[in-house]
Amino acid sequence: MKPLQRLIDKAKAMPRHIALPEGADPRVLAAAVRVERDGLAMPILLGDRAKIEAGLRGFGGAAGRFRLEDPSASELHAGFVERYLELRRAKGVSEADAVAAMMDPMGFAAMLVRAGTADGMVGGAVATTAHTVRTALQVIGRATDSPLVSSFFLMLLCGPGHDRKGAVLFADCGLVVDPSADELAQIARDSARSCSLLIGEEPRVAMLSFSTLGSAAHARIAKVVEATAKVRALDPGLSIDGELQFDAAFVPTVNRAKAPESRTRGRANVFVFPNLDAGNIGYKIAQRIGGAVAIGPVLQGLARPANDLSRGCDADDIYAMMAVTGVQAQQVQQPPHGSTAGWRDAPRQEM
Repeated sequence: MKPLQRLIDKAKAMPRHIALPEGADPRVLAAAVRVERDGLAMPILLGDRAKIEAGLRGFGGAAGRFRLEDPSASELHAGFVERYLELRRAKGVSEADAVAAMMDPMGFAAMLVRAGTADGMVGGAVATTAHTVRTALQVIGRATDSPLVSSFFLMLLCGPGHDRKGAVLFADCGLVVDPSADELAQIARDSARSCSLLIGEEPRVAMLSFSTLGSAAHARIAKVVEATAKVRALDPGLSIDGELQFDAAFVPTVNRAKAPESRTRGRANVFVFPNLDAGNIGYKIAQRIGGAVAIGPVLQGLARPANDLSRGCDADDIYAMMAVTGVQAQQVQQPPHGSTAGWRDAPRQEM
């Protein structure tokens, strides 16, 4: 698990404030106590204060070492309602809708991130992916340099059956259902940046298909070829191949046989799937049959970090996702903690 440990060490070097909207969930509490004890991050736990305090004691944590926020009783609530109403009024949101949105710990956590009080958020242990992602898009919004919010899984190859050890990215396995060529190109570019940030390696991108460099002809292959060309035009220094079958992207000997002119040489560390069917199925096969450890879905393209959890996650998964979120947050310029300055300037993508 060396790649994960490197990520954890990087998060510890510059701990960030991470909001946890499902603060009373036992898995979240167990992870938060460990995160605080290890100096990985500074958790902000949202929910019923009495339940959270009791839960912290049960896991050996001291409530005084955590920031606790109950959206229904917080002094920030009224201001957040006003801000949410300003954000969403053009979409027909009423004051009652804004009050309800800021009573929801997920919405309140997202506003903490937008305001700069929190550097990022991690949710989804209880809430659905749709609710977590929709809230992040509505409140935090898109990054100025990306027209698309997408996701990836950080796949850790650490098992005894893995001849190749380390970490790779699989994208998009959780969000964009049927990306166009332009969207596929953006996913590839954002995933390459995420690879550099989280893995610390030069990205080598494989644009996946059921064909390798013209071995078959189909409209779906043409989309991948077009996306690859767009990425090369925008980022000529990026090592990217497409279209490639997975074996040609992952196994050097197969790559030499099928794609002798390949730039990635069968050592790709970013795998971009042509659609969500392929991506979601692919990562779960790698996880359940291949024994890879899957961390995600990690979101990319947001103005500030917000990440989703599987509802089947455990405390270890939450701990790892907080490490990812903390490292992402290190790259974002934030207002001073506790300040709401600059919240109106954050870009957003309407939904």
